[in-house]
Amino acid sequence: MSAKQSLNIAHLYPTLLNLYGDRGNIICLRERCRWRGLEVRVDGIGPGERLDPRVYDLIFLGGGADKEQKRVVADLHSLKGPALREAVEEGVVVLAVCGGYQLLGDFYRPAEGADLPGLGIFPAYTVHKGLKVPRCIGNVVARWQGGLLVGFENHGGRTYLKEGAEPLARVVRGHGNNSEDGTEGVVYKNAFGTYLHGSLLPKNPHFGDHLLRLALARKYGEAVLPPLDDALENMANDAAVRLGR
Repeated sequence: MSAKQSLNIAHLYPTLLNLYGDRGNIICLRERCRWRGLEVRVDGIGPGERLDPRVYDLIFLGGGADKEQKRVVADLHSLKGPALREAVEEGVVVLAVCGGYQLLGDFYRPAEGADLPGLGIFPAYTVHKGLKVPRCIGNVVARWQGGLLVGFENHGGRTYLKEGAEPLARVVRGHGNNSEDGTEGVVYKNAFGTYLHGSLLPKNPHFGDHLLRLALARKYGEAVLPPLDDALENMANDAAVRLGR
């Protein structure tokens, strides 16, 4: 890999959407780049700041509770929404976790109050069925591209994919999108939505490398990632899978 290759990462709302240590996903991406000699720049972009879709190769949104989602939704629509839509359509890699995932769908209907309009990037919508309905909480194991993803979920909203939408993975154990249809997350172009915390990427470095390969291939036309020693991460992943069976 040429030392001149680089990736620019945008972390949207890093202080507001950081539930369950979702910032760990950024740390994982940054360090896996650096360990390979790949230059990486990470910019935190908060409320009131614009997103330039031409600058970034990968964009991340973490999770947040309803009150944090309500705080960012207006800013997301007025300042960042058009740029984020443009980035997705141009093939920029996007990872959105939990609350971020919900806000990129058509809408989120909370247990109380008015619907929160989403950006309509993901062909999906989310409905909270009420405060008396048990939340989707616990460890998750899901099948993805012939392998497995593991993580932790805690969400009151149930997300439903629209007809023809592609799920990210299929649930082996846990609730996934809605605890009904066995789907977990969604994929649209190079954008990925998921409910998996953990943080997701430190627990699943193979998925983190998948995102990096997509970003490199889009930018440079090729994606060569020298292997890293992920023995400890793989052992932890395998243990989580065994416990989840």
